[in-house]
Amino acid sequence: MRILIDFVYLLAALAYSPIIIYRAIRHKRYRTGWAQRFGKITRKDRALKKCIWLHAVSVGEVNAARTIIEELEIRFPDFEIVISTTTDTGFARANALFGENLHVFYFPFDLSWVMRRAFHKIRPAICLLMEQEVWPNFVHLAQQLEVPVVVVNGRISDKSFARYKKVKTIAKMIWQKVTLVLAQTDEYAQRFITIGAPAEKVIVTGSLKYDTAQTEDKVEGADALAAQLDISCHCEPEQSEGVAISKPTEEIASVAPLPRNDAIEGERLWVAGATGPGEEKIILDVFTNLTAQQQFNNLRLVIVPRKPERFDEVAQLIEDAGFDFVRYSTIKNTDAECPEKTPVILGDTMGDLRKFYSLATIIFVGRSLVPMGGSDMMEAAALGKCTLFGPHAFNFRQTVDALIEDEGAIMVKDEQELLQTMQKCLSEPDFAQKIARSGRQVIRKNQGATTKTIEQIAIFLKSA
Repeated sequence: MRILIDFVYLLAALAYSPIIIYRAIRHKRYRTGWAQRFGKITRKDRALKKCIWLHAVSVGEVNAARTIIEELEIRFPDFEIVISTTTDTGFARANALFGENLHVFYFPFDLSWVMRRAFHKIRPAICLLMEQEVWPNFVHLAQQLEVPVVVVNGRISDKSFARYKKVKTIAKMIWQKVTLVLAQTDEYAQRFITIGAPAEKVIVTGSLKYDTAQTEDKVEGADALAAQLDISCHCEPEQSEGVAISKPTEEIASVAPLPRNDAIEGERLWVAGATGPGEEKIILDVFTNLTAQQQFNNLRLVIVPRKPERFDEVAQLIEDAGFDFVRYSTIKNTDAECPEKTPVILGDTMGDLRKFYSLATIIFVGRSLVPMGGSDMMEAAALGKCTLFGPHAFNFRQTVDALIEDEGAIMVKDEQELLQTMQKCLSEPDFAQKIARSGRQVIRKNQGATTKTIEQIAIFLKSA
């Protein structure tokens, strides 16, 4: 079976090789990490400590793992934690968050001989897989070596579920070798069981992303960013009276201060984050319409594309729309400031989206006006911002349902509805604040998954 799987992988690699070569020539980041992908991995404390191998595919999974990693470091200091990622953006994010203290590397190819080399180098006591990244040779070898494999923050999207059902026999062979699945919701738990995970090995612990969504008003580095770009619409939190420190968290959450967005006459900032192809043109058209109206001519726009390779493309779209703009990358690591208060800012850097979000009056979360599955809107809602997204956020359906049910965000179906909603939110600050306040409360009431998850992982680590 292993030989057959390797053969299929090699055929796929052969078919895909022209694209791989093209990307390697065009983009430097596709030329890095190859030694690690072939299992050449080192550990800092291999001889001294047992190891926890945590795998997070990309940026979203890396961010979701933050509270788990922090808690594991506190509760199990005798274990070394190593982190693997699949994408270059995930690798960059993991390095930014954990690279100073933990070893970060690219996940090895799932060829049997590569995985054997990787397991020999890492020698994990447990493997933690974020969300659903499970590979046949990986789980087979882990089972052979009696290394527990735990899926953390487990979820299966509609698209992935449909694919798994088409190869149900193969999926069952893979998922029966997983030691434990910690699912986000009852629905996801049932999906894991349907595709082959034994029911007794599936537990619902909630979504870690609610725990990693930070609800404080201040974001480190946001003030410096605002100063460089001459953004003046960020403000201090409202002062709430009569909130006693001794009140329960639930009660405080309902009256906790939120950042006050500027009054109608002040400068306001619209941040479109994690945007995808086809969306920027819509956003720029809406922005053109809004700023042509006297009551909205104080609005500025920040666009942060999801994929770095699209930065130049989006810059051209902004230029074609006739707007003066500044690329944040040109001044980020300098003492320079924005040469003028440009109406549009292109956030063409990595790791700064949350800073932009913290300065926003209104946030649009991208890859959702086009059928791309959406992006995580928890971060925007947690910051107490009026959050909008499109109808195609199907990869985040649980979050969407929770926010919509409690009126903590607004779904817009198309360009016209986006324009109308922006007009309403900008014209009626109280309405926008109500949405923002409800969104933050949704995040707070769903927190607690980290504790439940650590309790399950601890069972294995105590006996490792």
